Amino acid sequence: MSDGDGRRYAIVVGRFYTELAERLVTSATRVFEAAAGEGAVDVFDVPGAFELPLAAQLAAQSGRYAGVACLGAVIRGETSHYDYVCNESARGIQDVALRTGVPCSFGVVTVENMDQAMARTGGGKRDQGAHAAEAVLALGRVRAELS
Repeated sequence: MSDGDGRRYAIVVGRFYTELAERLVTSATRVFEAAAGEGAVDVFDVPGAFELPLAAQLAAQSGRYAGVACLGAVIRGETSHYDYVCNESARGIQDVALRTGVPCSFGVVTVENMDQAMARTGGGKRDQGAHAAEAVLALGRVRAELS
């Protein structure tokens, strides 16, 4: 049950890098709960970043959420797979937001190595999970002002 204003938020998270996913979810949840109250967040796991757009679409179309933070990590490897996954997850998430009108944020860390990923998921200035939740909240305010 939410202690806040009744808004609920969804987090869809790619679990390919489990430790990074947990860090992202923790910081995004903290931001959402500060805005909407404890228990105002539902988390949905998917295998990786490529699956995030469909999960975001399902959450957005459910009508239950004021916004969706899409979280995960893609670390460059030796093949072009990185480029396809990054591009398609970003495009797909943006498409969901534009089609549904539900704020969806791109909180996918796209980096060269694990050190960079850790630096962007651990709080502070480069906390991608928190930034994704903050983006959803900001878009929600714009949506409310223009409604």
